[in-house]
Parts: sequence; C-alpha cells; structure tokens
Amino acid sequence: AEAMKPVFYEIVIAPEYEAEALNLLKRKKDLRILIAKLPPGYGKAEPNYLDFRRVKGGFLVQHSDSLPEGQVTLKTVTKREPTPKELEDLLFAWRVAKHVKSNAIMLAKDKTVTGMGAGQPSRIISAQISIEKAGEKAAGSVLASDAMFPFADVVEAAADAKVTAIIQPGGSIRDEDSIKAADEHDIAMVFTGERHFRH
Repeated sequence: AEAMKPVFYEIVIAPEYEAEALNLLKRKKDLRILIAKLPPGYGKAEPNYLDFRRVKGGFLVQHSDSLPEGQVTLKTVTKREPTPKELEDLLFAWRVAKHVKSNAIMLAKDKTVTGMGAGQPSRIISAQISIEKAGEKAAGSVLASDAMFPFADVVEAAADAKVTAIIQPGGSIRDEDSIKAADEHDIAMVFTGERHFRH
C-alpha cells in the first residue's frame, strides 16, 4: 500500500487487506477499494475448476488457468540471467497477462504496468501497441507474453524499445530464433512452459 501512494489508481481489488494497508488506501482520493473473495481451493488446478465458453450450438469446456505460480518451472534460455529486480517484474507482468485477452503482451517496471497490448490478431501487433502505450516508460521495462513467439519479431521490437527481459511460455518451432535475437541484444529471456492464452 505504501508503494502505491504516489501512483494513480481508480480501483484496487484484492481477496483481503491488512488493516494498516486498508487505512493507507482509504486516504487516496476517489480510490474504489473492492474485496473479491477467492473460491475455496482456488489455485490448485483441480479438474473441477472448469472454464465455459459459449459457441454456436453448444459450449467449449476447458480447465481454467489456475495453476499456482509456484508450480510453474522457470527456465532461463538466454546467456544472461534476469536480475532479481527483473525477475520480480517478470513474474508480476506474467500474472497480469493471465487476465488479459490474447494475444497479450504486457510491459511492466517496478511492479507497475507500463504498456498493454491485447486482443490483436498477431503477437507483434500487440507488442507494438504495448510499446506505443508505454512510450518512454518502455525503456527498462520487462515484457510478458501469454503465449509463445512464432517469430523473433517481438524480441526485435522489445530490443528497439530498450526492454531488458522477457517471460514467455516457449514451445515454438522457432524458439531458437527468439533466443538468438535476445542474446544479440543482451535481453534475458525466461520460459515458463505454461501458456495463459485467453480468448
């Protein structure tokens, strides 16, 4: 709550608040504070947590994206490892990307979203939107993608914007192209092995 004081927010949503944090948040003018209780067992990736999508003539039923963050195995695939600060921001951006419509590309710095590109027909367009929205704040930010990179173009765009680290699921037949591009620009890249891909 203390770190949020200098930043403008319209709304804050959390499962619960500590009394001291709640008092600090209540001092911010026009801030709406909401409590969203999580269902029992949330985050255990049990089969009974299903996601339903309506389609013409029926429903698409799939397991919800509820794998706990601690169960995701991170693998650095570049020569450079992310710094502890970069890793903290990468995990923050990865959590946010989970809740954004695919193709989601998030930029973040200091655990704050600096740019967001979502709902586009290609990952590079989402990246361009995210970078454009971030403006000067893109420099020094990290990038999270909800799904793999089919080409190295997102890495190249990130390098042009001075992004320092990337987190993505990996699993493309062209992963090596993205890894090579990241190494050429001294960008740390981490694979999660899990995608968020949300439609």
